Parts: sequence; structure tokens; C-alpha cells
Amino acid sequence: MPSISSISVDKLARLIGTRSCPALVDVRTDEEFEAEPFLVPGSVRRSHQDVVDWAAAYAGCAVIVLCQHGRTLSHGVAAWLRHAGAASAESLEGGIEAWRRAGQPVVVAAKLPPRDAVGRTVWVTRERPKVDRIACPWLIRRFVDPAAVFLYVKASEVAGVASRFDATPFDVEDVFWSHRGESCSFDVMIEELGLTSPALSRLARIVRAADTDRLDLEPQAAGLLAASLGLSRLYADDLQQLDAGMMLYDAFYRWCRDAADETHNWPSTRPGP
Repeated sequence: MPSISSISVDKLARLIGTRSCPALVDVRTDEEFEAEPFLVPGSVRRSHQDVVDWAAAYAGCAVIVLCQHGRTLSHGVAAWLRHAGAASAESLEGGIEAWRRAGQPVVVAAKLPPRDAVGRTVWVTRERPKVDRIACPWLIRRFVDPAAVFLYVKASEVAGVASRFDATPFDVEDVFWSHRGESCSFDVMIEELGLTSPALSRLARIVRAADTDRLDLEPQAAGLLAASLGLSRLYADDLQQLDAGMMLYDAFYRWCRDAADETHNWPSTRPGP
């Protein structure tokens, strides 16, 4: 049973991909990471050696610390974080080794774009998003980099902005992170990053159907498209639309993961007098 300062693999797996997921900090040594260069979804690497310098950045936050075996490094860093004012700081029981044994998904580190000076991935795409250009940022922020930056610019300027600002282009022609055959950009990101799961695969089918005008593929696609187009009319600012769209995809993801078999109907009989 996990102690009060640790969290089980199963419990963490339920938190990842949701709005309530704590910050995830991977403190494996460089040697351990190089031997297995992958990340628990949503985690960021930090060195235990300079925890005194960066611990204050997590003041007031809930944090889960990950090391190879869930022992000294993660427990020590978690203690330092609590000392520095973290709202809570737990160690993953059994560490990343237990996460892998349980068959949980991991992000392929080599596929991730370089990070900027403050540790964020930076992405650029066309302005006025509808489906894919909201779905992909949701996926990245929930499963890859919670602090990711998204730049929406004129279609003609995407390549230039990508070059000048070291941003990774997505959902435009002739780039890595974009449509391939019948797959949309959301599909490609899930596959390339190693994030395949039953819930994300179902969500991907809904996104693909809504994004490529194949609403017959999934019954929920028409609803996603309608909501997406409605948001695009409600918000003139693309980043405000993204903020609102995060909640939309949170809801669709939780439906795919937890509620797809649930039904709802008005009571068929009226209560007696």
C-alpha cells in the first residue's frame, strides 16, 4: 500500500490527461534516462542535484516525483519540494520501472521538439483553428508538455515564424506533424509520441471524422464539429478559443475513457400523485 508520501501507478494513470493532474517531475540520473529515453506522459526532467535551486518554482503546487525505482531520489526530492512550499509532493511507488511493468504509455523522448530557455516546447500553426488545431494543443498540454506554447499566425507566415522563433510547425502541409493519408494531425501525434490507449484511440476517431468531413465514422463527430465551429464564432482571439477548447476536449476524453457505455433518458413513467 502506498504511504502518505507516495502514489500508486494505477492512481497516477487515472490522473494523467486530466485537468487535475499534478506536476510530474522526472529526476532520474542522466545514465538512467539514456538507457531508457522515454518519459511518463506530461512529465518534465529535472536534476535532483540542484533541487534547492528549482524547488521554489513548485511552491503551492501538487507534484509527483518520478525516479527509476521509487526510492531515494524521488523521496528526497519530494521532501525538498514540501520544504520549499509545495502544496503536496509524492513519489511514484515503484518508480518508472513499475510504470513500465504495468504497461502504461510512455512518450518517446527523441520525438519531442527542443525546449526553449525556460523549458517549454513551442509550436506554430495556422490561425483561426477549428478541430485539429485545438485537438493537438490539448493532447500536447495534457500528455506531453503542460507548459507548451502555441503560436497562431497567418498560413503564409508559419514557416517563417517556425524558423525565426525555433517553433515546431504542425497541421500545415509538408511538415512532420501533419496529416498523413487518412490520418489527421491528432492521429499522427498519438502514434509518433507513443500515446496510444483505448480512450485516446476512440477520441482520435472522433477528431478524424470531424476534421476530415467523414461524420459517419463516429456518431459523436457531428457534436464535436458543431461545438468546435461554435467556439470559433464565439472567440475572435485564437488563444481564448484554445482555452475554451481545452475544457471541450477534457469532456470528450473523459467520455471516451469512462462514460462511453453510459446512457441517459427522461424517466419513462410519471410518479403517482
